Amino acid sequence: MKITPAGWPRISAAIFYDDASQAIDWLWRAFGFTVGIKVPDANGGIAHSELEFGDGLIMVGQAGKATHTGQITRIPISLDGANTQSLMVYVDDADAHCTRARAAGAAIDQEPSVHDYGADYWADRSYGARDLERHSWWFTQRLRDPKSN
Repeated sequence: MKITPAGWPRISAAIFYDDASQAIDWLWRAFGFTVGIKVPDANGGIAHSELEFGDGLIMVGQAGKATHTGQITRIPISLDGANTQSLMVYVDDADAHCTRARAAGAAIDQEPSVHDYGADYWADRSYGARDLERHSWWFTQRLRDPKSN
């Protein structure tokens, strides 16, 4: 494979919100993302954004019908809470991260707990949360890596 453009991970995700600008600010406050760019559109929404977490990147955009592609995006609230994806982020300290997220209003679906898949696999400490528009997130701290056994 060729090297990716400078500053871009091999894969990134886009996530859509009814109020993308508010979501960007909340994702920074609750989950610790940093805002790389935040480009407003002519209607007061977000035309494009890039939020970073370590070497990971997500793009946050306005839900609805995109004028340039015709793509229709929805938030989980509009789908009776259904999610079509769940984002997983590695963190240094799952408990501290959960405390920060809870203080910012994240709904904690699963409290931090250890998931140990045996000596040939890994062990991690993870928690599940939903953001202000009910998107599903997992935050994971690696406790044991099979490569280090």
